[in-house]
Amino acid sequence: MKNKMLAVLKHNFGYDSFRLEQENIIHSVLEGKDVLAIMPTGGGKSICYQLPALMLQGIAVVISPLIALMKDQVDALQANGIHAAFINSTQSADEQQRVMQQARNGSLKLLYLAPERLNGNSSQYFLQFLKELKPALFAIDEAHCISSWGHDFRPEYLQLAVFKKQFPHTPVIALTASADKLTQQDILEKLELKQPEVFISSFNRPNIYYYIEPKRNAIGNIVEYLRGHKDDSGIIYALSRASTESIASRLRDAGIAAMHYHAGMDNAERSKVQEHFQRDEIKVIVATIAFGMGIDKSNVRFVIHHDVPKNIEGYYQETGRAGRDGLKSDAILFYSAGDIIKLKKFIEIDGNPEQTAVSEKKLRQMQDFCEHEGCRRQYLLHYFGEQSPAFCGSCDYCMSELEEKDATVDAQKLLSAISRTGERYGAGYIIDFLRGSASEKINPAHKELKTYGIGKHLKKEEWQWMIKQLLGQGFLSKTDDAYAVLKLNDRSWAILKGEQEMKLVMKKAKARAVPDEELTYEKELLKILREVRLEYADREQVPAYHIVADNSLLELATYLPQTFDELKQISGFGDYKVGKYGSGFMNAVKTYCREHKLNSQMHFSKPKRERKEKIEKQHASNTQMISLKMFKTGLPLDEIAEQRNMTLSTIEGHLSYFIGSGELNISQFMPRDKTEKIMGAIKQSGQSHAIKPIKDLLPDEISYGEIKMAMEHYKRMQMS
Repeated sequence: MKNKMLAVLKHNFGYDSFRLEQENIIHSVLEGKDVLAIMPTGGGKSICYQLPALMLQGIAVVISPLIALMKDQVDALQANGIHAAFINSTQSADEQQRVMQQARNGSLKLLYLAPERLNGNSSQYFLQFLKELKPALFAIDEAHCISSWGHDFRPEYLQLAVFKKQFPHTPVIALTASADKLTQQDILEKLELKQPEVFISSFNRPNIYYYIEPKRNAIGNIVEYLRGHKDDSGIIYALSRASTESIASRLRDAGIAAMHYHAGMDNAERSKVQEHFQRDEIKVIVATIAFGMGIDKSNVRFVIHHDVPKNIEGYYQETGRAGRDGLKSDAILFYSAGDIIKLKKFIEIDGNPEQTAVSEKKLRQMQDFCEHEGCRRQYLLHYFGEQSPAFCGSCDYCMSELEEKDATVDAQKLLSAISRTGERYGAGYIIDFLRGSASEKINPAHKELKTYGIGKHLKKEEWQWMIKQLLGQGFLSKTDDAYAVLKLNDRSWAILKGEQEMKLVMKKAKARAVPDEELTYEKELLKILREVRLEYADREQVPAYHIVADNSLLELATYLPQTFDELKQISGFGDYKVGKYGSGFMNAVKTYCREHKLNSQMHFSKPKRERKEKIEKQHASNTQMISLKMFKTGLPLDEIAEQRNMTLSTIEGHLSYFIGSGELNISQFMPRDKTEKIMGAIKQSGQSHAIKPIKDLLPDEISYGEIKMAMEHYKRMQMS
């Protein structure tokens, strides 16, 4: 069975091996079992029913929620030489009858339908039509839409339980990318699946880099980002229709070609925008969440949220529209607490307090994610019930430079303010109280307290940062309701009594990462290959990525295949595509290699990609030189820090540069056993650049500055 499955996978789809849980899912479907498959966007869900459809006798019926999704998947299947069609409202009655006749004749392997076909007056007619077909398989895509606990409930999905009632012996596979445990159970119950196999693949998308940024000058920051990504396709999400139009207009004013998309546009206009985007004729779309669910576009390089989504499931699914080809992509969210306040007004459901409570809880979890001081990826994976390390190396937190600051006194002021005001208020009130706000919302009696106004020396944002870290480190608690009142706990009192220090981790923003690992490829050849692909796409009137995906072109430009047998080893080139498009791509590769005297590099396929170290080291900065001169006079580090009004960790960071250059020796700063302990943690973590994963392996008394010093010593030892 496995060999047959692999043969179909290679012949029809051009892949040599299965991903995630694909193999087990397909095997269960072929055995006639009902299946619930939860896989991340871009994880290859569609192959889980498309491949069985090719192996089973008869037709597979696929329920898909959006017209665009149907067309896109049918186009992709036809590009692979697979007979598929859809029936939806965009077709005339004659066109629909023609497709139905093809299905009756047995000339289709997959037929896509909207769930609405099983509702209303035509439902009995369509059920009778399906009975005539005797389907071999039912596939229900975006299955979370059946659950009122999910993030995209669609009442018409409730009718889909009819499949198990009318076709009890036909396997049903339900698929979704984002469903928490409650939603998973709801899917199984509402579809009435019989003894289903449940497969949950990892929710991790390692090629997506996550960033949360403050919503200050968001449009200006977006413009700056887009100017640095002129050749990349991307989606910008906004909450309202008016916002999509306004943002797109402002981007065009800044010289960036952008179009808007929302449900208020007529079908022809929406289709036109979608087609421009699919064919890479327009790179940037500003849209409401209605956009993207129906597009299987593999080369979306970024997803930007101008506004905060309503829940983590929606956020995860929308960010998952980036990087479906496995290449490095960005997910950027501009966060404002004001967005949370706006969203609270929209999530209340009249007459349904239970559903409203679920929506409010999901919104609070979204807010917690945005304000979380830790690894973004870990938070997302934990939300979906998956364990992960505390460091991913590819989110804004894990890529930041961190340094410690003793904030015990300020923490005591904050905790005292919470205690003296009766532990009855949220963070906003406490911060206003500490900063001595004259606002009428401050209780007049509280203005008489000693702690009123003792926090004027810190900005509002600094107090917010401290509260987040106190909560994150367990030194403070808050109630789990809409008002989130701050409460003291036993650990709070340890700080108030001076029994516990509070170390505040300060985060310095770092530029968005360029991937450490890059394939070495022929850039000029890649441009030529894209032109070849575009010629095929224009000729067939399909999006370019339906011919072959970007990662396939990247492999071609890297490994330079010289024969058709070698071409078949390139991801995405199955027998059908090699036969249909192979000669065009092969001619381009061979001509380029002949002109540049290059040979096939296929023997390097699956190469080990090694981190490229910077050869040239930057010169020491002025502030580093000042710290060095003061150290050479014999001043202790803490005195240098005090005189320069800097933290000890910052001074240690300055001097670490000179350990790396060889001008200073690490033995001048710490004993040998401490150095060896840190070096051991560096080796254990596998890191010589990121500090956080190393810090997590060491005792609290070892500072970030000491780790920086040891890292520079380690790098120097490696080079010598």
